[in-house]
Amino acid sequence: MSDDIRDQRPVRDASVVVARDADGLVAVLSADFPRHGGEYLFLPGGRREAGETAEECARRELREEAGVTAETWRSLGSYAMTLGSTARVHLFEARWLTAGPQELSPTEQDFKLSWWSMGDAIDAAAHGRFLLPAGPLALLLAERPARGVNGS
Repeated sequence: MSDDIRDQRPVRDASVVVARDADGLVAVLSADFPRHGGEYLFLPGGRREAGETAEECARRELREEAGVTAETWRSLGSYAMTLGSTARVHLFEARWLTAGPQELSPTEQDFKLSWWSMGDAIDAAAHGRFLLPAGPLALLLAERPARGVNGS
């Protein structure tokens, strides 16, 4: 496939967060997506705002969508959203969490927060309960031990 595929929309990276509490439970959001036939799961995340770094975006999205702040952050990597765009999805793991109120926008009012074991969240991904690929990928990468740049 050619690199000449063009996407006419503005390029905006996104960030997705695996937030794990002291018991290892993961913040999982759910909402109804009628266009796709029902309720689906997803992890906190969203598009970067002007001037934000990928981690700043992840911190903001976690605070807004889950009402959670975190002391420790680990990058899990990133990937291209589509072949036709230079936008990337940045994946993070957040630990040492502090819970607060959700700060949902009007379009996010139906987002429901729950806490899942990592195994149950990965099983849900394997059974097609996540609508988008970033959440399942982030969950799997968060389960891997931290490695150096060369994989060691």
